[in-house]
Amino acid sequence: MSDHDKSLWLKTCQEHVESSPLIGDLTVDLAVIGGGYTGCSAALTAAQAGASVCLLEAQEIGHGGSGRNVGLANAGLWLPPDDIRQHLGGEAGDRLIDLLAAAPGDVFDLIEKHEINCEPVRNGTLHCAHSTKGLRDLQARHAQLSATGAPVDLVSAHQTARRTGSAAFLGALFDPRAGTIQPLSYVQGLARAAAEAGARIATQNPVQSMQHNDDVWTLITDQGTVRAKSVIQATNAYHQGLQKTAPAYVPVYYFQFATAPLSDNLRASILPGGEGCWDTGLIMTSFRMDAEGRMIIGAMGDLSQAGRAAHTAWIRRKLAELFPQLADQPLIEGWHGRIAMTSDHIPKITQIGPNALSVHGYSGRGIGPGTVFGRLAAESLLQDDPSLLPVPAVPQYHEVWTGLRRAYFETGAVLTHFVKARF
Repeated sequence: MSDHDKSLWLKTCQEHVESSPLIGDLTVDLAVIGGGYTGCSAALTAAQAGASVCLLEAQEIGHGGSGRNVGLANAGLWLPPDDIRQHLGGEAGDRLIDLLAAAPGDVFDLIEKHEINCEPVRNGTLHCAHSTKGLRDLQARHAQLSATGAPVDLVSAHQTARRTGSAAFLGALFDPRAGTIQPLSYVQGLARAAAEAGARIATQNPVQSMQHNDDVWTLITDQGTVRAKSVIQATNAYHQGLQKTAPAYVPVYYFQFATAPLSDNLRASILPGGEGCWDTGLIMTSFRMDAEGRMIIGAMGDLSQAGRAAHTAWIRRKLAELFPQLADQPLIEGWHGRIAMTSDHIPKITQIGPNALSVHGYSGRGIGPGTVFGRLAAESLLQDDPSLLPVPAVPQYHEVWTGLRRAYFETGAVLTHFVKARF
């Protein structure tokens, strides 16, 4: 059994899209490679616009990072607004800030419009200060976000304890625009909506090669061929094959565990407002509840490597530290996902050929940005208008020392969790 098969999201997913491998030849306006948030959003957008679309997924819809996500539908990126402007410039930075400020609304509007059964709760999120330094960071973020018009609030330590059920934090930044979803159900629901709009959804269909001749892209799979005027590669951190167009990123792993559904008494004392949460730690921790009252807690780390024991021991101790009333709650077997991290924490759009874009690098913020980037990439290609893209496309993008940096992050997470689990 793979790690993905142990995921709570796979066990509780309430959405499903009919799909099968592509057999034979197909000609479409747009071919999409990858069945995560970006790819499914692009396929839905194009199909609703009347374009013919084929989405090719190497595994199943949501098999990668989208189906392993924490499920926090946040506004913006990890970066505060001033940092975004510094990297992109004032005009481009403001455009991206505005687009992603509206991203949670886009997500919840799609959920309502297409009746996606994904446990949507739009009661905001709490970014919790784990230290004095973390609180200063939240104060700076609050000032910058407020200057953009974001309706965020700084919450006192007392209010944070009341709203989370934990006395471990010095305060929090509350963002009412955000919320929580069942992440695999959401991406499966996007794919189902795309199929209902006319898109061809082909799973278990890795693309083996693609080439461009006479203004047409030809994508070869093991059982068929897709010819398309335009292509969106949306494989992110789960790219397979196609080495010439492989996205450049630093792989960072994130794992989660869940309790069994809590009793009514315990549920009443923990996150009574239904917010999703994460803290300001460098090796961050997230926690939230699902619709059936399970506490889901996660942190950076790879459960498939030697550090699994350290991560597992630490998460049990962390749960008891945050919520002493849950110290005796058993945790179901955990799962993890891979995040595509970019050095500046800004997603990238690469022009991999004529009428062909590769989108990747959400650095852990996949739900809102993935939905927005997929939609706008499809609109840009269909309308032949690069100005519609959320960030300018670049001819190529590189990251250096990705293997060493991946080892650095994982080693840091293992050592942090090993030490804190013991002392």
